[in-house]
Formats: sequence, structure tokens, C-alpha cells
Amino acid sequence: MQSVSKVLVWDVPTRVFHWLLAACFLGGWLTAESEHWRLAHNAFGYALFGLIGFRLIWGLAGSRYARFKSFLFSPAETLAYLKSMLTSRPKHYLGHNPAGALAIFGLLGLGLFSAASGIALDYDLANEWVEEIHEAGAHAMLILVFAHIAGVALGSLQHRENLARAMVTGYKLGATGSGIRRSHLMIGLLLAAAVAGFWIIYPNTAVPPTDSGRHVQSEQHD
Repeated sequence: MQSVSKVLVWDVPTRVFHWLLAACFLGGWLTAESEHWRLAHNAFGYALFGLIGFRLIWGLAGSRYARFKSFLFSPAETLAYLKSMLTSRPKHYLGHNPAGALAIFGLLGLGLFSAASGIALDYDLANEWVEEIHEAGAHAMLILVFAHIAGVALGSLQHRENLARAMVTGYKLGATGSGIRRSHLMIGLLLAAAVAGFWIIYPNTAVPPTDSGRHVQSEQHD
């Protein structure tokens, strides 16, 4: 029998990305309907777009459990896992389980779609129907966020482990030696600093529309 201990599963960049993405989406959602907060809304959207770009790269070059190949599951395995969540104690995965993988790919796709359509609107490259699908994408992402939270809560109960806390600390219980060796702290700190810097700089650099109609900020307030 293998010994079990606390092992490092989630590196720092993955954890920083996770919580900053949540903050950007929440901030963008809360500021979506107010012209007074339009600068903040756009800043959250651009930051979200950049974060997803980073995650796509990190999904190829990151540590073991951050790489996409570690949570690419077949449709049959995914369906079996979803069924087991409703009927029994499902199989334990040290990294992302099939349900979590669905949520991650869905959130990345919807986030990229929502951010890209919002940027197109910000640059006057689209019309009203793009605004409608931008809002639809944000609504779909909100539904998926709630489904993800519910899945995390259910998985935590079924496996008797705090999955949310693991995304804060990076550690889970697993077979000794099955964790990652490096946390990539510096990359995580640089990612956090880049997003924080952008949030600070953007409101002071956004400009009103030019004569050509292209702009960074659709409307600027006194």
C-alpha cells in the first residue's frame, strides 16, 4: 500500500490565475450595466482576456497538473464520472477530475468569447448583435461558474477534502511522491503584478474615440 501525505498539486501561477480570473469576471459582471463604471468594466475585460492568454500558454508549458494533457478525458470517462457523482463516491483524481475539466475548458472558451466580443465593441468593430452575444456569453459563463462552485462543493463532500482550500494552498492528500517539485513562485508573482499594474495604469491611459472611430475606451467620464 502506498503511503499518503500532503503533496503540492497546484503551482502558484495556476492558483493566481484561478483567483484573478474569478475577480475579473465578478468585477466585469458588477460593472456591466453602469456607464459610470465603464472604464472599470473594460479594464476587467482586458485583464480577463490577458489571463486566459496566459493560461493557454501555461496549459502547454506549465507544471504537471496544470497542463491540459493531464485532464483531457474521453467522453465515456467523463460521462461515467458525472454519473458516479450522483450515485456513488466517484473516482478520486489528484489533479482535475473530468467534471472539473469540463468546467475549465468551458470557462476558458466562454471567457475568451466574452472578452473578445467586448473588445470588438470597445473598438467600434461590431454592432448591436455582437453586443447581444457578448451579454449572452457573460450570462452563460455565470451559469457555468455557479455549476462549477456546486461541483466543487459536492466533490469536497464526496472525497472529504476541501478543494477550494487546495486552490489556495496548492496542497492535497495524495500518494507520496506524486506531487510537483516546483511551485514556480516567481512566475505567479509576475502574473499578479502584471494584472495589478494593468488595473492601475489602464484608467489613466484610456482615451476617448478618435476621428477614425477607433478607441481604447468607448466613453470617458469626468
